[in-house]
Amino acid sequence: MRAVATALAGLIAASTVSGALAQQPAPAPPAFAPANLTPKGVASLAAGCGACHGTQGRIAPGSSVAGLAGRKAEEIVQVMGQFKEGKRPATIMHQIAKGYSDAEIAAVAAYFAMQR
Repeated sequence: MRAVATALAGLIAASTVSGALAQQPAPAPPAFAPANLTPKGVASLAAGCGACHGTQGRIAPGSSVAGLAGRKAEEIVQVMGQFKEGKRPATIMHQIAKGYSDAEIAAVAAYFAMQR
């Protein structure tokens, strides 16, 4: 009987502690550094696209991935928004698009639009 009472007291204490923890406010989200939208910063962001879309947005011959060099900035922004919202079919672009702010997408789109 004593073992049951001890176990019951432990459960009550644990539920009181977990209940108190559940009532605490969530921590503030982390503060990230502002986007680096300088020419070098944008080129650095665009370089991350190179693994799939080719250096400076120029794809390799025969690639099934869309080239980005010379595309209209508005088109790139629109497509990235569709990926970000999950409205356009993709394998990985949904997750990649979510990692960019609207300002970063616009800047990278302008960068690729200037590539010939």
